[in-house]
Amino acid sequence: MTTRTEPATERTLGIVLVSSSAAVFGLTGVLTKSIHADPLTITCWRGFVGSILISLYVFWRRRGTGGSLRLGWRGWLLAVEGAAASIAFISAFKFTFVANVAVIYATAPFIAALLGWLLTRERFRTQTMLAAAVSMCGVAIMVWSGVGTGNLFGDGLALLMTVGSALYMIMVRAFRDTPVVWAGAVSAFLLFLLGWLVTDPLAVSRNDAVLLVTFGASFALASVLWTEGARLIPAAESGLLGSAEVPFAILFAFLFLAEIPPLPSMIGGAIVLCAVFAHAGRDWLMAWRARSQRITQPQAVAEKETFNVTEPSSG
Repeated sequence: MTTRTEPATERTLGIVLVSSSAAVFGLTGVLTKSIHADPLTITCWRGFVGSILISLYVFWRRRGTGGSLRLGWRGWLLAVEGAAASIAFISAFKFTFVANVAVIYATAPFIAALLGWLLTRERFRTQTMLAAAVSMCGVAIMVWSGVGTGNLFGDGLALLMTVGSALYMIMVRAFRDTPVVWAGAVSAFLLFLLGWLVTDPLAVSRNDAVLLVTFGASFALASVLWTEGARLIPAAESGLLGSAEVPFAILFAFLFLAEIPPLPSMIGGAIVLCAVFAHAGRDWLMAWRARSQRITQPQAVAEKETFNVTEPSSG
């Protein structure tokens, strides 16, 4: 009885942690737009607070186990690339709707699959290809609606950030021996250094300072929640739950900023979300069926063996 209860408890905890991570990540757009400072100042503060908290988490995780934190050129490449994508991410929110950034970012797994196929000849599934094509149609509608408005620049930054995030995903898979979470902490620290050199991060209002510290803490919290939760549930399930970041971001923008995107953004966003959730849902369903078969097959064999032992002989 205990052996069945413990995995169920771990799975429930994993679902709660990953879902909570998606909700906290969903606050990024609201916090960015609520802060009056420029994007580099925001990334500076976010990097400063985030790097400290994530570093503390890394040291707590490796207590008693040791393990190398040496990044090497692969880890530094991850850190620099992640920092560049973060700058584009924060900047995008300043120039377009939160919904546009969130929905465009939701296509990152599809772009990663395409780039993985182009760069490393990684297998590109048919269902992923179809979902990517549908989602790109939705993004095209959103971006086209921004032509002639100030939103086009923000949408372009969101696309640039999404491609950068997709490259980051590919590198994480390729650099399996690299301490990825530690590289994330170093990436955040690089953002702090850049902001300190090119801006005046202390020239902010008291209200902005509070929001900036909150932003950095929320970034670290979401990263830790995701890391801990993803350890406890299958990858397909964590991917599906992580997709909830998009509707959370749109909901928070409506609740806290009263931001309602134009109709083309809603239509394009709906198309992208349908593709994302259909793809993630199908992956989760296939993983669930495979897991169920692995559980039921040993039980069926055990029952058959028990029946063969207890069956009376015909002689």
